Amino acid sequence: MAGRWWEPVAAVALRCARSLVGALAGQVTAAATVLWLLAAPVALRSAARPRVAGWAVRIADRDLDRLDRWYGRALHPDPGAGPRVRYLLARLPVALVSSLLLFVLGGLALLFAIGLVWDAATGGASLVEIHMTGVNLRVSSLSLGAIFGLGTAGLLWAGTEAVAAAEALLARRLVGPSTQDLMARRIDELTRTRSEVVRAVDEERRRIERDLHDGVQQRVVALSMLLGRARRGGDAERAAGLVRDAHAEALVLLEELRDVAWRVYPNALDTLGLAAALTEVADRCPLPVAVRVSADPPPEGVPATALYFVAREAITNAVKHSGAGQVVVHLDGIGGGAGGGGWELRVWDDGRGGADVSGGGLTGLARRIAALDGTLSVDSPAGGPTAVRAVLPG
Repeated sequence: MAGRWWEPVAAVALRCARSLVGALAGQVTAAATVLWLLAAPVALRSAARPRVAGWAVRIADRDLDRLDRWYGRALHPDPGAGPRVRYLLARLPVALVSSLLLFVLGGLALLFAIGLVWDAATGGASLVEIHMTGVNLRVSSLSLGAIFGLGTAGLLWAGTEAVAAAEALLARRLVGPSTQDLMARRIDELTRTRSEVVRAVDEERRRIERDLHDGVQQRVVALSMLLGRARRGGDAERAAGLVRDAHAEALVLLEELRDVAWRVYPNALDTLGLAAALTEVADRCPLPVAVRVSADPPPEGVPATALYFVAREAITNAVKHSGAGQVVVHLDGIGGGAGGGGWELRVWDDGRGGADVSGGGLTGLARRIAALDGTLSVDSPAGGPTAVRAVLPG
């Protein structure tokens, strides 16, 4: 470990060098900004007018790349020329401060370095007497030059880092968030969606319990009563009639159990895919439902489940509340589907409108879509039509 003492020194020297190069590169983009300001009025009156905004965008992007490359301050700029132009104008005073630092402190550091090399090469170093209250020192001019040179270089480093921090702050406010900002937003979003998904699961459990209590349980009670009356009756013909009624009740009970199981999770979604599951929903619907699937490849697993329940809830709402005459379900791929793109589901009906994503079953579905980094929107003006749109990333 003792033989590697130079590693932290080299790391500090490299950091100083990167900071200095970044500051010099900032002077280049600042000069380009000044030239752009001088050329913009002339260009606006010529054939080059459409290129003015493009020039500003390129200059700003080069400066943002500089902050990322030399100072490690990665940003995620918003699209558009307006924020970039505002950033370029706002950083000009900061760039002026940086130029003064480079000229004054950089010039001093360079003079000290040249003097040290010259005195060491020519042997021109001398002893310098320093007289202070109670203290008399005789110090070599080489040592003093090294101390002042390192001190000046340290001040230059601190100044360029402060300038870079100010520029990054301006960029974050005017152009776009930093990686740390995005991470903080992501953490907040994940915390919120996690609690919302838990709430949605609890609501779904309560709905299933209501379905079992109000439907299946009542059928089981009725079936039990019929069988009990058949056992206690002494009339064989009456008992046979009760058994027939119990058999009919059992068939109805079996159908209701299948319907509850289908509402909880359809088997076709796993065995045949999302297109077949949506077709099954359309077949069960009392309204005409057109299903169009053009996503290639179609979603599978968790995305397929989320999109399926969005489509089914939108169809159910159209049947119950909108007075619609027809429903159209369209699933399409975005940018290559699972290959890094995503999927878009649109459910349209010609009903009276007035639907709201914050009401009914769409609330839980919006939470589920948000948990998958997707978006759910409802466009339902009074008088209709209603369009439900869900987008999921691949």
